This record gives sequence, structure tokens and C-alpha cells, in this order.
Amino acid sequence: MSNISSLQNVHKNGLFGDHDDKNENNLIKLREIKNINLFQIVKYKRSNENISNYKINGINFSESLKTSYNSETRIIWMGPNNWFVFSTKDINEDLKNFNQSEFAITDLSHSRSIIEIEGDMVYEVLKKGSPLDSGKLKEGDCANTVYNGITITIDFISNKPNVVRIFGLRSFGESLYHSITDACLEYGYKSL
Repeated sequence: MSNISSLQNVHKNGLFGDHDDKNENNLIKLREIKNINLFQIVKYKRSNENISNYKINGINFSESLKTSYNSETRIIWMGPNNWFVFSTKDINEDLKNFNQSEFAITDLSHSRSIIEIEGDMVYEVLKKGSPLDSGKLKEGDCANTVYNGITITIDFISNKPNVVRIFGLRSFGESLYHSITDACLEYGYKSL
């Protein structure tokens, strides 16, 4: 089965918005992240299993409102006993170690649109559509919020430079993309 991006027909490379007479290195950079494995892992309420006994790609599970990560895999805390695992690596062998009577594991790889934005004005773009006080969040933090009425998850990748990934349901992918790119127009952005 081939993977068709939810943004295949809307995401175009180029310079957009107020980019005239600005150094390209100072523009917001926007890209779609695709071809990534995404699994949701939920520990059942009745489970006595300790999540600290498990690792994926050598990473421990993250604590509340945090992300655990290495260069290939990110584990995002989504709520009590609930995590998203994003990886560019095949992690199926690690997932086989989980006891199916203690954990629910669901492949959500094709269910999300993922947009990454980078630059000095990232927090200003987030403020335009979300009530989240994103200025206090730093590398390794994550949050669930809304962006112009669309439910999203934000993963704060880096503070130097500012890089965030925004995850939304695939069915809202185009609307989310247009909301984010519209917020970027004022500052100018480079779509990669």
C-alpha cells in the first residue's frame, strides 16, 4: 500500500508572504513531515505493569507533558498512561515486547498530518491560532491544544533554532495547513 500525503495537493515549495528584501535564512521554514511511523500506546487501567520496564529504540517513556527522544524516535506523552511514538525507524520488534493484555497498541501512521515550522517567529505563529502560552515551553515539551478550532498536538523539537511539529488529524490536514501558512504570511516563509 502506498502512502499518500494528506497535503500532497496543497504543500508547494517556494517563498511566500512578506519575503521581499529579507534574508532567506531569517524566514520561517515550513515543511511537511511524511513517511513516519506513528503508534499510540495505551496502558490499560487494570494493568499493574510498570511502563519504565519498556523501551522503544532505546528510549524510556516520557513523563507528563514531556517528550523522550533520540535522532530517530520521539515518544510524546499524550495523557495518563497514553503515549504517541513517532519514528523513522521500523520499531515493530520493540512493540512485540509489550504484553497485549496490559497495553493497547494502535498503528496511526496514516492518520495524522504533520507540519514542522522553524524560525524566530514560530511562537508568534502559534499565538495567532492557539490559546496556549507557548512562550514558556521549551525543547522536549509537548502540549495538546487547538489551532483555529482544530485539535492539535505540538512537539517542541528545539529552541536553538525554534522548531515545533504540529500534529493534526489527517481529515483536518488541509485546513490546518492553510491556517498555519496564513499565520506565516506576515513574516514571510519558505516552504520546503
